[in-house]
Amino acid sequence: MRNNILLDLKQVVVNSEGEEIPALTEKTIHAGYEPLEIINMALMPGIKIVGDRYESGEYFLPHLIIAAEGIKKAMALLDPELQKRGQKAEKLGTVVIGTVRGDIHEIGKSLVASLLSANGFEVHDLGVDVPVEKFIQKVKETRADAVGLSALLTTTMLVQKDVIEALEVEGFRARVKVIIGGAPVTREWASKIGADGYADSAMSAVGVLKKLIKD
Repeated sequence: MRNNILLDLKQVVVNSEGEEIPALTEKTIHAGYEPLEIINMALMPGIKIVGDRYESGEYFLPHLIIAAEGIKKAMALLDPELQKRGQKAEKLGTVVIGTVRGDIHEIGKSLVASLLSANGFEVHDLGVDVPVEKFIQKVKETRADAVGLSALLTTTMLVQKDVIEALEVEGFRARVKVIIGGAPVTREWASKIGADGYADSAMSAVGVLKKLIKD
């Protein structure tokens, strides 16, 4: 019987019932469940199923967005509980992400940031129209494992190359993985500018970064 509420929580994630995710998370906390138990037995398995169903074409973009945002709200409730116990959720890595200078497209980048956060990454979202120097500064501050660079225009794609070159100059390139994406971006472009990875969708970005950081 004890695990029933965890199964219910996992199911509302799978069903992409946005407001139910934090609401039921709060109930599990009050019922005395350990925060790591809630994360590892309900939230993470649930979002994995959502991602798998999106990749197979069974689910669509709104399912991803709603589930990811629900988990972000749930984690905001769980973080203080983790701190009380001196615990930490498993962190897959630290990622700095943003849409590069001259480009104000936000939706795709924000979805990637939400999904990375929901999948266990610590994410620092710099927003849009981000200058090269700001990416470098944030990498220094956070000792990030990876940088995600979004560009939706052929003219701003060039700034992705500038960020990679700046990482080289600062001496960070060897330890910081770079993943790029955006409508005009291709695998060939990623290879040409020396990026470590390329993603053509928000969900694939999660998989690519998991593999890059693990390797």
